Amino acid sequence: MKTIALKVDVDTFVGTRDGVPRLLDLMDEAGVKATFYFSMGPDNSGKAIRRIFTRKGFLTKMLRTGAPSAYGIKTMLYGTLLPPPMIAENLPEVLRQTAARGHEVGVHCWDHVLWHDYLPRLNPQQVEAQLGRGVKLFGEIIGRAPATTAAPGWTVSANSLAFQDSINLSYCSDSRGYAPFYPVFEGKRYQTLQIPSTWPTLDEILGADGVTAENVNDYYLSRLKEGLNVHTIHAEMEGGVMADAFRNLLVRLKDAGVRFVTLAEVAAEFGSSAPDAPLTMGELPGRAGNVAIQG
Repeated sequence: MKTIALKVDVDTFVGTRDGVPRLLDLMDEAGVKATFYFSMGPDNSGKAIRRIFTRKGFLTKMLRTGAPSAYGIKTMLYGTLLPPPMIAENLPEVLRQTAARGHEVGVHCWDHVLWHDYLPRLNPQQVEAQLGRGVKLFGEIIGRAPATTAAPGWTVSANSLAFQDSINLSYCSDSRGYAPFYPVFEGKRYQTLQIPSTWPTLDEILGADGVTAENVNDYYLSRLKEGLNVHTIHAEMEGGVMADAFRNLLVRLKDAGVRFVTLAEVAAEFGSSAPDAPLTMGELPGRAGNVAIQG
């Protein structure tokens, strides 16, 4: 049957403080559960301004999606003109409440901007220091080690995949693709199951090809296929300025008879039968910079 797994990326301090509680209420209202990935360390969102000079199409995307209003001016100054607030350290109850309300929780990263922009340059020790700090703090807040992680910006490297294998995760969601698989990256097979996002995110499609806030759910319903659909949302968008549109999407999906699952349930259903597949860094429409794509 048609199945939806909701994956929630939480990138910022404000997204954690304001967006996650709003999403929890919307999901309670609809009676669905999701998998939340939390950024654990400093909110250095303001440093992403460098992408204007390094990533083709970044400025166009920011303007097309109305990023300043979605993320807020203060967030866009963190790490530059304003000191970066520590996210999970200051907001541990948000993580605990998410888990207490029946959702799956995992680690997104330590420093979202650093991982997204500089991962290919990080050696194994630096990768371990980055993701390892997030894993450690997660354990201190939740009381157990995370079973899953998801890379910021769908950005991976051989070093990041190797470190994920080393901490015995149940699965990861670092990629874009069409079905669960075991990744073969740069000629090496890795043992941690990948559950890729199958739908484009709001920031990839809003303002492009006639897609607007008013008709975006028509677009998503047209993408709904038999079997597994994995939809990545962002606490800052669907838990913020696009909350009403997200509520409407949940209603329409429920009316369509869709089955909602967490990514942990996907891993349990598909993990033993998932094939190997190539994983490469490449371009996707609507995104600035390369992402990990299932071959």
